[in-house]
Amino acid sequence: MKNYKTWLKTAAVFQLIIAVVHATTLFFDLPPNNETEKQLSQLMSTYQFDLGGGFHRTMNELIIGLSSCLSLLCTLAGLINLYLIRKKVDADIMKGIISINLIVFGILFVLTVIFTFLFPIIQIGLILLFLVLSRLSSRKDN
Repeated sequence: MKNYKTWLKTAAVFQLIIAVVHATTLFFDLPPNNETEKQLSQLMSTYQFDLGGGFHRTMNELIIGLSSCLSLLCTLAGLINLYLIRKKVDADIMKGIISINLIVFGILFVLTVIFTFLFPIIQIGLILLFLVLSRLSSRKDN
């Protein structure tokens, strides 16, 4: 089980890098390019939806809430993976952890392809690639 650790470390490092990159994008707004984008931007930051229970949120607030989840997911997965590698956890447990990562990031990749754009698709795709390589190499090492 030597090779899988390299691929899993690479996946974990990418998870942490993507978490930081994505978190920094939460603090910047793209300037509108035309009058339609300006109107849309204003509505997204000022119009509040009544979500029931006394909650009134703008679309920008909802997007920040959801977008921050990607950073937190990548941070959690990356730190857990690095921690378990460092603790030299049993190979069977690592296979299970890698499989869980594959399921979660596989679903995330499909959703990213359907609902986002090229940059996050590439980012999540790289994580998924390294997780697949890690899982395949863990199978060979047995």
